[in-house]
Amino acid sequence: MSEDDIQPEESELIRVRREKLDRIAALGYDRFPTTADVDTTIAEVVARFGAKSHDELVAEKPRVKIAGRVMTIREFGKTAFLVLSEKTANIQVYCRKDTLPEREWSLYQNLDAGDWISAEGAVFRTKTNELSVKAQHIDFLVKALRPLPGKWHGLTDVEQRYRQRYVDLIVNDDVKAVFEARAKIVRHIRNWFDGHGFIEVETPMMQPIAGGAAARPFVTHHNALDMDLYLRVAPELYLKRLIVGGMHRVYEINRNFRNEGISMRHNPEFTMLEFYQAYADYEVLIEETEDLLSGLVEGSVTYRGNEISFKRPFARYTMKEAIAHFSGGSISIDELDPISDALIERLIPAEEREGLFSEGKRLAALFEAVAEKHLIQPTFITDFPTEVSPLSKQRRDDPRYVERFELFIGGMEIANAFSELNDPDEQDRRFRQQLAARERGDDEAHQMDEDYVRALEYGMPPTGGEGIGIDRLAMVLTDSATIRDVILFPLMRPR
Repeated sequence: MSEDDIQPEESELIRVRREKLDRIAALGYDRFPTTADVDTTIAEVVARFGAKSHDELVAEKPRVKIAGRVMTIREFGKTAFLVLSEKTANIQVYCRKDTLPEREWSLYQNLDAGDWISAEGAVFRTKTNELSVKAQHIDFLVKALRPLPGKWHGLTDVEQRYRQRYVDLIVNDDVKAVFEARAKIVRHIRNWFDGHGFIEVETPMMQPIAGGAAARPFVTHHNALDMDLYLRVAPELYLKRLIVGGMHRVYEINRNFRNEGISMRHNPEFTMLEFYQAYADYEVLIEETEDLLSGLVEGSVTYRGNEISFKRPFARYTMKEAIAHFSGGSISIDELDPISDALIERLIPAEEREGLFSEGKRLAALFEAVAEKHLIQPTFITDFPTEVSPLSKQRRDDPRYVERFELFIGGMEIANAFSELNDPDEQDRRFRQQLAARERGDDEAHQMDEDYVRALEYGMPPTGGEGIGIDRLAMVLTDSATIRDVILFPLMRPR
């Protein structure tokens, strides 16, 4: 960042801090030391001694060596209190001029909020009963040349929290807590699948064909091979190749990339769990999904003011039933077979009607317009039209629909699952149907993947497959308003 990007008052603060760093270096401290002498973390100190009384700590006299970022400094003549922060834990460090060596007291006098230090001393409680460390030594770790914002949440440019996530994390413990919760969610998911006989695998992120989902891909070019490649929109077709190869239970927690719009629920780069299981159909996956999520959430959570229960069984509707139910009685199931032009014109905005050539696409559009926003509690939607499900097995009793479900929570899609299509001839026919849609201008229609059809010709056993959106699941479980709140570094438009 150039000096032109710095406000005059901030530039002056930076100048003063650089002068303090010079003075710290003149005291003999390394400007950028390579290690810190610590034997515990602030969180461990709080956990071990937080419940102990003043007298218990006096009797025990526990000594600790900790490190952290200085968040606040309060000076009272020859004494000072520094609040150190590490992750989401904080502790007070008590410094006295007559206790610290002269050089270290001079170090303290040149510290600012934001600097990193280490401290060694006894854990005790102050007269106000504050858990603290009585510093016998402090050491310098690094100077924060830029001042911390006073109230990060109060910035008029709310996007700056995402652009400078490092500052957001420094001053907002609740933000750190969101990402710690996200890590626990992923850990639970991995443990569940590892405990149910699945193997975690990795599939290509650069692919010669953008397959596995109806989405517009990012395109890149491999210079040595002189060929265009696509960033992965989904790992599905590679994971099912592994089922063909005899790896009967596989999962991947993967990064996907889709060259589409950005919204409160969409980021071009996002994280998905996908898993595939031989000998299972979508009914088996409904049971497993309920087991996975009800084990992740004991009871209920609050999301955007709604209490959401994860108690089994989850609600379940066919797509037509959901439209009729959530229309408030204005649409009957009979009106959805076939769907009239008048119904489409009444409920679908004119700019969104383009491409609704088939009965299946009309049904899917009506579902999104009428029912989706009402699906707050965990709800399975089944009986998707074949036209919008090119990789799913058709229902035996009605081939217009497929064996597929989507799970909705908080009014948004969280999971999508199929009884996987394993008929190579039918898969080839559906790929060609998708090619025809591309020729009519549908940029998101699936491309032909002849190698995947070839793989199916070697025989894929009956298989169920599912994708779960990690980012959206984290939104619900941390009560986050936007997907940007659960992605550390969301994509932002350049300034």
